[in-house]
Amino acid sequence: MTSRIEIDLASQRLVLLEDGRRVRQYPVSTARSGPGEHTGSHCTPRGAHIVRAKIGAAAPVDTVFVGRRPTGEIFSPALAARFPGRDWILTRILWLSGCEPGKNRLGNVDTMRRYIYIHGSPDTVPMGVPGSIGCVRMRNADIVELFDRVDVGIPVLIG
Repeated sequence: MTSRIEIDLASQRLVLLEDGRRVRQYPVSTARSGPGEHTGSHCTPRGAHIVRAKIGAAAPVDTVFVGRRPTGEIFSPALAARFPGRDWILTRILWLSGCEPGKNRLGNVDTMRRYIYIHGSPDTVPMGVPGSIGCVRMRNADIVELFDRVDVGIPVLIG
């Protein structure tokens, strides 16, 4: 079976395709600053990518990650109130790597070095509208389902 992920920035949707057929569709939230590839832009990179790493298999839902490592915290409204400015990366991480040198790979446009992920976020975060600082945010239940369905190396097209 050939699978791929397509992320449509205009509609704020992620689609999982298997053998060319749409099997799952999820609302997402990409960068508040829009599309862009440069380091420090806080934009979501476009083009061809792959999932380079899957992080968080079997972690409890709402596990908090910092630097791709679980902190031992479980997200809650009380935790959010204690750290109001934190960019919450929860539950699972699919770490993206660009495939197009000069566009989203190497130099100052390298998606992986920018730490661009598809990841879970608090259930209070709106989906379907841009709001992240570059990553692709998903509902926790959705990222668990997607994480369990895909393998490292799956193509990801963002446009």
